This record gives sequence, C-alpha cells and structure tokens, in this order.
Amino acid sequence: MKLNGTSSSTPLNGASANQQEGVHTNGYSRHENYSATADQDELVDEIGDAHGASSVDTPMRPDAFDLDDELKVDLIEEHFREIMNILGLDLTDDSLKGSPRRVAKMYVKEIFRGLNPANKPAPTLFDNKFRYNEMLVEKDITVQTYCEHHFVPIIGKAHVAYISSGKVIGLSKLNRIVEYFCKRPQVQERLTVQIADELKKILETEDVAVIIDAKHLCVSTRGVHDVNSSTVTASYNGKFSEEATKQELLRYVTQPSVTI
Repeated sequence: MKLNGTSSSTPLNGASANQQEGVHTNGYSRHENYSATADQDELVDEIGDAHGASSVDTPMRPDAFDLDDELKVDLIEEHFREIMNILGLDLTDDSLKGSPRRVAKMYVKEIFRGLNPANKPAPTLFDNKFRYNEMLVEKDITVQTYCEHHFVPIIGKAHVAYISSGKVIGLSKLNRIVEYFCKRPQVQERLTVQIADELKKILETEDVAVIIDAKHLCVSTRGVHDVNSSTVTASYNGKFSEEATKQELLRYVTQPSVTI
C-alpha cells in the first residue's frame, strides 16, 4: 500500500509483502539487498553523533499535509504494530495491545504536532505604552523535544529575551512559541535559531536572544551513556551581539529564579 509517499509493506491480512518471497525468519523475511553493511551503519551513527542540521527549516516533504491527522494515526498505528511484532512482543497481552494506537496518537497529536503550521500560536502584540526600552527576559521555559536522529527526548530550559521596537508580546506567547518549535523532531541548534527567527519576525526587531540548556537522552541512555553532560546553544542578534548587553543577559539568566 502506498499513499502520497507513505508506503507500507504490510497488507491488510497482516503478512508483509516480503513474507511471500525470500528467506523467512520467525515469520519475517530478510533479503541481502536490504541489509546494511557495517560501514554504512558506522556512517549513519557518525552522522547522528555529529548532531548537525541540514537547514534552518525542519526538513519536510511538499505533500506533508496531504493526509489528514486521523489517517496519519491509522497508518502509524499499522507500522508501529509491525515494529512491535518484529521485536517479538506479544500484542495479545492486555498491556501491549493498545500501544500501537497510543503511540500513533502521541506522535501526531502531541509530541510532533508542531510539524503542522496550523498549530502555530497566534501572537498577541500590544503597544509599548510604558516606553519600556530595556531588555525583557523570560527564563527557564520548559524545553521538551525529540532528537531527530534517534527519536528520544531532549529536555531542558530555554531563556528568551528581546528589546522592544515599539511592540511587546504577551508573556505566555513566548512560552507557546518555544513549545511549538519543540513539538517536532529537532536538533538543538536548529531549535534555537527557529525560535529566534520567529521572534524577530513577530516583534519586528533584530534585538532578540535565545539560550537553550538541555540534556539529550540520545547521549545519556545510549551510546556514551553520559548522564551528567548538557548542551548549551545560543542565538544573539542585534543589540544582544554587543558584549555589554550579552553579559547583562547572562547575569539575569544565571541568577536564582524566583520560587513561589
């Protein structure tokens, strides 16, 4: 079955297309042409560990939204059920039989909903009637996103700052803009720049800064298994590129937060 570039090798009868030809192992076939070589595996791992992004924009196909969300959930459910079968899990078990559907709904409607521009928060801007022309800093905004190389969480904090050019934005919108760009597969460098670029566009100013400090579960739960390290990225623009303004921001960010 193939729909708008999304293919499935599993017919409705539950047997994969490859099961009807080639060598079978526990109900699954493996053709040598589909086997990755050790060199290819090593290259794939190196690319993932390099943590580079190919562009500022999240890589998306032109037909990304030809399928509605409900059909996407149905298709992902089918594919994830196949993954669980391949892993040898018993999908008749009460604890597991609903997992393919739960995962599919989570992907489309929760953790990756930021892929759809229809879910972008509408900014609320106000005139800067108080003529406040110093920096405004929203610190310790929760970051919960997913590494696009291994699809495991990146968890941390974002600090966002801007200097008004005549307009101010509702504070909660800063949190929602961060959340929107988190809800997609990401690399931290791209996430940082995407948030900064969006704020510059909305606020019509270059005077924007974004700092993210986060832990990557692709580092702590696999590979090197380093549970202590974190990654810091920053985007300093306009006046925040000036050393004095940058240092003022860093003082605010590093001082203890108010507790309630």
